[in-house]
Amino acid sequence: MNQEFNQHFSVLLKESIDGLKIKEDGVYFDCTFGRGGHSRKILDALGENGRLYAIDQDPQAIAYAQEHFADSRFEIIYGSFEQLADFCRDRGLLGKVDGVLMDLGVSSPQLDDAERGFSFMREGPLDMRMNTEAGLSAKEWLQKVDEETLKKVLKNYGEERFSGRIARVIKEAIAANQLHSTKDLAEIVDKASPKKEKNKHPATRTFQAIRIAVNRELDVLKNVLEASLEVLAPGGRLAVISFHSLEDRIAKVFIRDQSRIRDLFPDSPVQIEIIEPVLKTIGKPIFPSKEECDLNPRSRSAVLRIAERLTKDCSE
Repeated sequence: MNQEFNQHFSVLLKESIDGLKIKEDGVYFDCTFGRGGHSRKILDALGENGRLYAIDQDPQAIAYAQEHFADSRFEIIYGSFEQLADFCRDRGLLGKVDGVLMDLGVSSPQLDDAERGFSFMREGPLDMRMNTEAGLSAKEWLQKVDEETLKKVLKNYGEERFSGRIARVIKEAIAANQLHSTKDLAEIVDKASPKKEKNKHPATRTFQAIRIAVNRELDVLKNVLEASLEVLAPGGRLAVISFHSLEDRIAKVFIRDQSRIRDLFPDSPVQIEIIEPVLKTIGKPIFPSKEECDLNPRSRSAVLRIAERLTKDCSE
């Protein structure tokens, strides 16, 4: 395997592992294996009867795990972490998992490999798929999507101010057969952007938005957060590392809503049903230290949120 694309610094490594409160004989899921930085630390903390399951939909990550993680306590699962509940159900682990870790976003090996098409800094095919063996590539998706939908994607997933203008020029480039590579897309967006942000390439938001759409990232996140409630044992920990405001907002709202009493029908004159909290928020959001940001600039936008699964009667 090409070593050039296996360099990866796991973000908030100590903080996330500490947040999981690893039990020596516990059962844990690393939902985003990547190159196994978090998985390695979890295994270091586990005893001989502990168990770690890691999930990844990237064939390169699976190959890396098979080559470098020969441990009887470890199992790598090929698939999307959206299927977390199914993976647990198949193994008889529903309600028995002591910790779930999610390190969201694109890994450094994916960003640094031009052939994956994630980065506007490297010329490569317009792919952007987390799983290169399934679904539409970014180029195929852009060819299929209509201009209005593309505009909404750029606005909602990229928070792009010039979404209408950029959507129009992208579709015009496709019609003229002028959009084939990441470089083509970056140049098209650059020319269409009337204002430039300091220290940020004009295509940053567009690439993020298209990647999120191609991989259904926000829908997948919502689904796996819901699944975590089904798989965690009482006292089990949920740790979520996000890298942009859209992801973090979803994690923040989910943990907040599941950590408080909710009235299903607040406007009803009769109290019909009260939903007791199922999570407890653990501490405040955690951000990388200055030292970590200096060592790994890609960690600058990271946020870690931690929650704990409550027992059925909500006692601790």
